[in-house]
Amino acid sequence: MSVLQTLRERAGVLLAVVIGVSLLFFILGDFLGGGSGQTRKMKNYYEIAEIGGQSISYQEYDERLQNLAEIYKLSGTSNITEAMSESMREDIWNKIIMEKILGEEFNNIGLGVSSDEVESMVLGDVPHPIVQQLFANRETGILDKSFLVNFLKSTEYDPQAKAYWLFLENEIVDEKINTKFNNLVAKGLYITSKQAEFENNVTSNTVDFSYVMKLYSTVPDSAVTITQADLEKYYDNHREDYGQDASRSMEYVEFEVVPSEEDVRNTEQGITELINEFRGTENPVQFINLSSDTRHEEVFWPIEDIPEMVRDFVLEENTEEVYGPYLENETYKIARLIAVENRPDSVQARHILISPNAYRDDETAKSEADSLLQLIRSGEDFETLAMEFSDDQGSAQLGGDLGWFEEGQMITPFNNACFEGQKGDIDIVETDFGYHIVEILDQGGRSRKYHVGIIERAIEPSSVTYQSKYAEASRFAGTNNTYQKFNQAVAEEGLNKKLATDIAPEQKTLPGLESPRALIMALFETEDNSIVLDRSEQAVFEIGDKFIVAYCTDVTEDGYAKLEDVESDVRFAVLNEKKAEMIMNNMEAETENLNTIEDIASALELRVNEATNISFNSYSIPAAGVEPAVIAAASSASEGFLSGPIKGNNGIFIISVNNVNSDGQYQDADLIRNRLAATYEARASFEVFEALKEESDIVDKRYKFY
Repeated sequence: MSVLQTLRERAGVLLAVVIGVSLLFFILGDFLGGGSGQTRKMKNYYEIAEIGGQSISYQEYDERLQNLAEIYKLSGTSNITEAMSESMREDIWNKIIMEKILGEEFNNIGLGVSSDEVESMVLGDVPHPIVQQLFANRETGILDKSFLVNFLKSTEYDPQAKAYWLFLENEIVDEKINTKFNNLVAKGLYITSKQAEFENNVTSNTVDFSYVMKLYSTVPDSAVTITQADLEKYYDNHREDYGQDASRSMEYVEFEVVPSEEDVRNTEQGITELINEFRGTENPVQFINLSSDTRHEEVFWPIEDIPEMVRDFVLEENTEEVYGPYLENETYKIARLIAVENRPDSVQARHILISPNAYRDDETAKSEADSLLQLIRSGEDFETLAMEFSDDQGSAQLGGDLGWFEEGQMITPFNNACFEGQKGDIDIVETDFGYHIVEILDQGGRSRKYHVGIIERAIEPSSVTYQSKYAEASRFAGTNNTYQKFNQAVAEEGLNKKLATDIAPEQKTLPGLESPRALIMALFETEDNSIVLDRSEQAVFEIGDKFIVAYCTDVTEDGYAKLEDVESDVRFAVLNEKKAEMIMNNMEAETENLNTIEDIASALELRVNEATNISFNSYSIPAAGVEPAVIAAASSASEGFLSGPIKGNNGIFIISVNNVNSDGQYQDADLIRNRLAATYEARASFEVFEALKEESDIVDKRYKFY
């Protein structure tokens, strides 16, 4: 067995976050031959992202996915689910961002990884964790250097091994240079003595204070005049508060494909035509698997577990006849009783599983199972052998004991061996998992059980039905090619118009629609109040068992919301600002010569409230809510401090600090500095990268292609 094949057994989980899988690669070909204008148009069309002013093409992105897909195949996994595909695409996206953003930083500061460092991470005394995991001895868990060296030698003549190694080497180098950069940033942070002192104060001290509060809501809206200029000024000064992501909304109608009466008749007729052949076949199980929509489950069931519709037929115990057709859950069925036996109600068994793997082919696994069976029959302890050799680690720790189980709970060959054998039997059973040495420990009481074979044919729409419904949807789309006509036709034909609002460009799901990604991608290529067309200029989308015709009804671009779109929010904020100004001016005039919180409360006709054990880290104030400005003012004040009006989230406050409480447990300044330094270092790599991303003005257009 090749070294690469051995690695495949180990690499799947380790590489899951760094290997990718791609969709069909677009070949530009003639598209780029139409002159400079056409070239620019195609470049814009195939731009998948912009990072720091650098254009990233779909072709570049997808080629990376193609290359990683090959690595994925070399790792031994070929069944790639959509969830895995999505994860791989996200990994590649993050990797490109890091390369574009941090790569420039690495070059600016001369950061790199030398060939000597690479050699040390592979063949040195302390190899990289990836190397240690992939090339470890399976028994000891220790790096097997001969295994590693043999693999490296194989890269000289095996192109697959070379590609695999280059991928691993690149991952090792990337991880190393990123670690260097993160350490460089983290070690460049410094905590001053003032920072330590401030931290000590805010964590060691709390304050008790009294306060009065006049809420903004006590001033009637009619007392405030707001002009358009006020709204525009506030909006301009607070534009960052009104950022928005790109989104679309649409209205659509569904043309659901359901089986026609003819489809129902054809399904019934089709299964009826099988009755005579089903009745006469000598191998009913094979016939079922060839004829039915579902594979046959070779299990004997007690009568109470038999479907009620065929229960009376089964009790006749006639293995020569066929029952049906009968309709159940939109499926036509015919049934035949294959066999009747008295079988145990349940069985207790134990087993030792020997599975083929990277180190043991099927023949070797069978040979090992045979050897173990002979040892058991010669008197060796089953439990001891199970704990030492079984590949079923769950039962191995229990000496192979599987406990009691009923018929149908185990895989068919294993199930039948246990329920057809006798107590005390020990034999080998082959299943999809490998070879089981099975011992039947005990069996429950016997009862009459039935092996029933059922052929199923689900009632499904025919191609003619699909074509008819598509023609109906296509006619609707072609006739109603404006938004006004669309709404008029919906009303006249009594159709159920549906809405989907605030759809994000990368969104993968919509309520009630199965896998609507193609529709969402097309929606973001559509202008407001326009019919949604796919890239073939077709207005009908096939989504699951439905045809969809949709109109884009709202377009929100990435950036800042327009003032008219957020005017109500802006007006509320301006209203509170003007109320705050009015309340503060009134408070200052009414309390100019007052020296106690009680006198201030009396003059303003407000109630004195109390707040205790408030620290700089407190989240809210009792009876006042979340008021960070008030908490900051109180926690940094000295005892006896009487404030002027403080502008809060919900109103205007005046506070009087009654007590400053210290727990007397001031920490050593060096300890505080070390703790803060460790906290900052832990945050450094993430926050530096996020800051660089924010400065890079990343424009993500992947939604156009995935």
